[in-house]
Amino acid sequence: MNLECYRHFLTKDYLMGPNSLRILKELLERNPKPLKEDSLILDLGCGTGLTSFALCRETGAKVLANDLWISGEENAARFAAWGVGDKVTPVHENADNLNFARESFDAVVSIDSYHYFAGKEGYFQEKILPFLKPGGVALFGVPGIREEYDNKTIELLTPWLGEQAYMFRSVRQWKKILGEDPDMVSVEVFELDCFEAAWQDWLVLENKFARGDAAFWEQIIKPYTSFVGMIVRKKRKSVWIDILKSNSGC
Repeated sequence: MNLECYRHFLTKDYLMGPNSLRILKELLERNPKPLKEDSLILDLGCGTGLTSFALCRETGAKVLANDLWISGEENAARFAAWGVGDKVTPVHENADNLNFARESFDAVVSIDSYHYFAGKEGYFQEKILPFLKPGGVALFGVPGIREEYDNKTIELLTPWLGEQAYMFRSVRQWKKILGEDPDMVSVEVFELDCFEAAWQDWLVLENKFARGDAAFWEQIIKPYTSFVGMIVRKKRKSVWIDILKSNSGC
């Protein structure tokens, strides 16, 4: 994924925080099984649709672009203008009550939004895992706190984040929240390398929210926070189960 191809999209019109495309790029590069043209991807919390556009462009896959804050009509107009209107479909679903068929998606992606709604144990198993196909993957990138400060999150981050400070968690905390399940064959949780570069792409923008963050960059954001990446692979179905079903006429 060549970020220079997206340079003209890195503006206040499309970015809603640190550069989501840098986060997406790192997750895609660390994903052990590349997504393909015949994949179906759910982009959960897509914002202005930039990550959905990039997912489609980089993989050729079809993408459902879900967001509660940005209207489907607005994103549909953008996707049409960007030339991906036939492959990227805006949807408006609450992440707590997704209305899709089970095992619909080869991948569920969430960049800089998963922490808003998924910060409790059991959420992934109940709300996300059922919608992944066997062998499917979840790719999440969220803002977090560095491991050595995770017991002081509220104290350190409240001047910047106010009541939302509790949403920032360390790698260790996110691994505990993701938990385990017989269908979760692998779980990777790690600090992303793109932290500072993604933030700098945001802080240079003439945007009131970026200016607000810039006031806290040196004192709070840079020394104490991080980006946390999560990659969860769902277990494949056994070929023997499929063979037995076929032989039994089921």
